[in-house]
Amino acid sequence: MRRMKENIMRKLANMPLLPRLAMALFFTLMLVSPLAAADDAAAQVAEPLQDSEPQQVAEPLSDERVLDQHRLDILRFGTETEVAGLIQILRNENDFSLDQELIEIAETTRNRNILAGLLTFFGEAARSGLEDRAIRAIRERDYEANETVLAAVNYLGWVNAAEAVEPLKELITSRENLFMNNAIRALGRAAREQEESGKAGETVAFLLDFYRNRSPSNENQREAIVALGETRSSDSLEFLIAIIRDEDERVVLRMAALEAVAMIGDPKAAEAVIEAVASSDPAVRSTAVASIGPFSGDAVERAILDGFRDSYFRTRLGAARAAGQRQQESAVPFLRFRAENDEVPTVRNEAIRALGAINNAEAMAILDSLFTERRNSDGVRLMAADMLLQNDADTFGTRVVIEMDDAQSRRQTALYNGFIRILAAAPPSDSFQALASRFIRTGGVIERVLALDLIATNEFHHLADEVRELLDERRSNASIARRARTTLERLGLDVETDT
Repeated sequence: MRRMKENIMRKLANMPLLPRLAMALFFTLMLVSPLAAADDAAAQVAEPLQDSEPQQVAEPLSDERVLDQHRLDILRFGTETEVAGLIQILRNENDFSLDQELIEIAETTRNRNILAGLLTFFGEAARSGLEDRAIRAIRERDYEANETVLAAVNYLGWVNAAEAVEPLKELITSRENLFMNNAIRALGRAAREQEESGKAGETVAFLLDFYRNRSPSNENQREAIVALGETRSSDSLEFLIAIIRDEDERVVLRMAALEAVAMIGDPKAAEAVIEAVASSDPAVRSTAVASIGPFSGDAVERAILDGFRDSYFRTRLGAARAAGQRQQESAVPFLRFRAENDEVPTVRNEAIRALGAINNAEAMAILDSLFTERRNSDGVRLMAADMLLQNDADTFGTRVVIEMDDAQSRRQTALYNGFIRILAAAPPSDSFQALASRFIRTGGVIERVLALDLIATNEFHHLADEVRELLDERRSNASIARRARTTLERLGLDVETDT
């Protein structure tokens, strides 16, 4: 082989340039061909092995799983700004699916924005899980940001954490002004859980001693009174009643004491509250009427009716709220007058809400009249329609739809949009089938949103195909497509194939 190769090389060296290049190319191809053949043979040997063990192809993740994974990745690897932004999104969506991961982050992070955001998020929803971390923030407050400590204090109050009573007492005793008001109120709420075990009295005694002997500021005094009410303990009743009846006491403290005895709800306080309804101070009168709801008796009902005649609008407002809370039928004529004639819109609205809460034949007839009379303001008509739907959607659903269509034909946009809003919040009723069918096919954006809400709430499965047509973002906008997907999921239907 070597001798042959040497002969070939000598011949090539003696040849002209172009023939020599052609011969070199020929021999190169001859040498490469066996290698290529060997590769082909190896591939043929490997092919049966691949056929015998096919590779698993991962199914694509659904949009929901992709979103969840993305959010988990933000919690694990995201910046402070990204994590804080995600917490805000979860708050807006009321989404608690990542609670355990968020609790783990709260246990380890020292980032003030993230920790304060988590404590606020969990606290506003009264969700447990961060009590130990919040107590640690209070005990180690010299090493924590002030906003973190405040968020921790508020959280412990929101979740009524009985285990936080002693740390909160220590914080109040330290007289750190920045935290005092929040800590006092949180202590009252935390002590609420002690009432069953009989230990709430100890916290009441602490708060009374603080009020009487620790020279609290005016603001701290008010918070201490409110905290006594938050405990729900009757141990402070005598003290609170004395403040209510003291004409020389500051008005703000008398108002706080009235609110406190209303929270406690002990019948022994009823007489003092009724007396306060006749106070010369309008702020005390209005607070007394608003606080009278938990108490019973003829004298209480007469005091509420007297409140409707008060020249101070907040007293009339409190009377309407109290009548609604008690479903006081004797107040219906007063409520009708206020709904039709009161010069203050908030009083009119509260009177209409109270009529809806009472919900007897007389009250419903008044609401029907307020809704039907087109000379009434949009606000009155919409509030009355809302109450009618909440109480009897089967009877009034079709009529509300007729008035909505009339408002559209008259180009009364605010009234039309208002009807859309209250229909979206209405309880289930078969009377909405025709509207849902019409709007899902021919409506604009807000009409289709309403249709999707009605379909989901009322479980109109027969409109599932129309909902699926909205999944195509080329035919509807992206927000409608997302809402359509959510609607199908709420109906328990597969997004692609179920019928």
